[in-house]
Amino acid sequence: MAVYTHLGAEDLARLIAQYDVGELVSAKGIAEGVSNSNWLVETIGAEGSGARFILTLYERRIDYADLPYFLDLLDHLSAKGCPVPRTMHDRAGASFRMVEGKAAALIEFLPGVSPTRPTAAQAHSVGAVLARMHLAARDFPLSRANAMDFAASAAILDACGADRLASIHPDLPAMLAHAHSAAAIDLSALPASQTHTDLFPDNVLMRGDKVTGLIDFYFACTGPMVLDLAVTHAAWCFDAAGQYIADCGTALVAGYESIRSLEPAEVALFPAIAKGACLRFVASRAEDWLETPDDALVTRKDPMQFVERWRFYDEAGAGLLA
Repeated sequence: MAVYTHLGAEDLARLIAQYDVGELVSAKGIAEGVSNSNWLVETIGAEGSGARFILTLYERRIDYADLPYFLDLLDHLSAKGCPVPRTMHDRAGASFRMVEGKAAALIEFLPGVSPTRPTAAQAHSVGAVLARMHLAARDFPLSRANAMDFAASAAILDACGADRLASIHPDLPAMLAHAHSAAAIDLSALPASQTHTDLFPDNVLMRGDKVTGLIDFYFACTGPMVLDLAVTHAAWCFDAAGQYIADCGTALVAGYESIRSLEPAEVALFPAIAKGACLRFVASRAEDWLETPDDALVTRKDPMQFVERWRFYDEAGAGLLA
């Protein structure tokens, strides 16, 4: 989340007036993430009750043809009892509108706080909710290819170029060869569903150990469920210094398997898939580091954090889930 496009109060009020959500009271820009412009919107109804929503203006890394997939998936999962925000449809029934030539969507605000230092109990809860989401999404009628698959990561790093990667950190160019190795892994036989593929702690809302919301589905796609678990494992199970938190890793997988057991092929490929997942974030963070405008309300993220996690999975090898 971030703010790239600045909308005036009148523009925001006109937009919110197209929804049956009350009158706009306030809209505050959210300075997190790197892909879209976002605001926390507060409204008040005729009866005096207030409500909150997230307004997203889609800026980067998104094809508008994919929006029905993203937004309908939220509605599908919410209807099945998953802790996922609903899409607010405008008075004409549309799930998104065009504003200043860009698509905008209004999403239900869910309560909760994203954990900054996840505990094992929280990791267990997230694993269980992720598995429930995978099972609930298996009958979702739409599909979407993974635009950030392992081949895409290799292509992004190639486009960045070794010299520019080295300007971020001298160890980054070495990841080019590893990214191409990951791109050669065949995942086609693994059990699939709709997957989040970006379930970092800041995309999970919690109250204590209970998950109250999974948010930011804009990298969601159809693909191997174990890849989604591997992304979540890489995102949740390391501390601020990059050290692996073993009890969180064990709890996350145990929570997942309390709902859906992993197949032997998924277990065997997990370390290699986790390495590929790390390279995806190495690539996207390197690209963002090089291309994010200096005046954007954004904090750049260090790709080397995921180089270190790649090294952990490389050393852990086949014994990781044993």
